[in-house]
Amino acid sequence: MKPEEIETLSFKIIDQEAGPHNFSSDEWRIVQRMIHTSADFEYIKTVRFHPKAIAAGVNAIRRGKTIVTDTNMARAGIRKQDAQRFGSIIKCYINDPEVIKISLKTGKTRAEVAVDAALPEIKDGIYVIGNAPTALFRLIERVKENKARPSLIIGLPVGFVNAAESKATLIEMDYPYISNASRKGGSNIAASVVNALGKMAVTL
Repeated sequence: MKPEEIETLSFKIIDQEAGPHNFSSDEWRIVQRMIHTSADFEYIKTVRFHPKAIAAGVNAIRRGKTIVTDTNMARAGIRKQDAQRFGSIIKCYINDPEVIKISLKTGKTRAEVAVDAALPEIKDGIYVIGNAPTALFRLIERVKENKARPSLIIGLPVGFVNAAESKATLIEMDYPYISNASRKGGSNIAASVVNALGKMAVTL
């Protein structure tokens, strides 16, 4: 089977096994891709969307806004051709020398420091977090201070320490987000959300 045939069949299987759900067609395109990436149907129960999230993400891509990720793994997982078609660039500051320097000096995580380093880049863009709760907490703080204004926050950090808590804090905000109420997540899942939005930007 060709790759596109495998993907089409995979989505059919997901639709069949998922059964009825309450997602809109656009929301389902995102959840479906998250399940395709993870083979984990629990996302049907845990994914949360701000009402303006999908439109905000698609519009940001179509306007060529910057996409910033918290890890190079998430950056590598994003399909470049869809984003770059509109002029979007994808950046990650986790290995930036100045970020490393400040992290060592202050004791803050590099992911947290990277949020501040990315502030000039993320106005009207998309910030993608699939690994670091500290990054999500810092971004939320900066948004509340009106120092960060991304169009969309994709908050899907994974883990046992503050991952679920950081996402719960995000979900409480009236701000465009895509997240989930769970410890689960990861760079690959966060990237899959961007990929679904990229597909929508091209096809809708």
